[in-house]
Amino acid sequence: MAFVLPTNMENRPVAVIGAGTLGRRIALMFADQGGLVRIYDPSAQAGEAARKYVEENVAQVAARIKGGKPGRVVFTDDMAETLTDVWLVVEAVPERLELKKDIFGELDRAAPPDAILASNSSSYASSEFIDRVEHPERVLNMHFYMPPAQNAIDLMSDGRTDPGVIELLKRELPGYGLFPFEAHRESTGFIFNRIWAAIKREALGEVAEGVSTPRDIDEMWKINVGTPAGPFQMMDQVGLDVVLDIENHYAAENPNLPTGPRELLKEYVDAGHLGVKTGRGFYTHT
Repeated sequence: MAFVLPTNMENRPVAVIGAGTLGRRIALMFADQGGLVRIYDPSAQAGEAARKYVEENVAQVAARIKGGKPGRVVFTDDMAETLTDVWLVVEAVPERLELKKDIFGELDRAAPPDAILASNSSSYASSEFIDRVEHPERVLNMHFYMPPAQNAIDLMSDGRTDPGVIELLKRELPGYGLFPFEAHRESTGFIFNRIWAAIKREALGEVAEGVSTPRDIDEMWKINVGTPAGPFQMMDQVGLDVVLDIENHYAAENPNLPTGPRELLKEYVDAGHLGVKTGRGFYTHT
């Protein structure tokens, strides 16, 4: 079935489902062209923190983008209100497959018929959570890294996505300061994350085996690669619970992966040391 692409997008909101570390950063990027972004989360505390984050940073981000201007952001815990007249919905909930199936079933029922439904999932292909979706032609992966610093985006079909959806996003996303790249076939980890997963796993493995420490690995990485942060600093930013969920998903597909990296992550997660969002992970954060 052909999908009728959204129109009048400049006057319609974007919705972000999930107010966590990446959800609020995604909302920030879509608020840099003067439009309205709605953030949905069942937690009022998380939602208000996300709204405040966008408001505090949007002027600076918009100033770096051609034609950019600060937009508006609102938080709501009402899904129907969130989805009213949106042209794009980006799901950014935790990496739990059943949760994503439930969310996309609800989005497909409640969103406008021409709205694009995108998942920021970092490890699940969208083909895995469209069981309850009647219109898979409007669903796809749109995976973000860590905006506004890392603005590359993976676009990947659910296997039935209308090609026009991907072409429209390739045209529109650069206007928000985002850089889309299409994965031309289904790939766990998409494009860049397949490479990044191997780097994270080896870094975690060295610490698990007692070869080195997070701080020393990060310092060597920064010297040799020239980036401002190393793998452990970046994992702390994403959240060690999220990193563990992703590693568990890779391991479910490939049982031959070493267990040490996951065991190390689990120690931190079980202790409640999730990284920046809890104030402590591989590092202490203020």
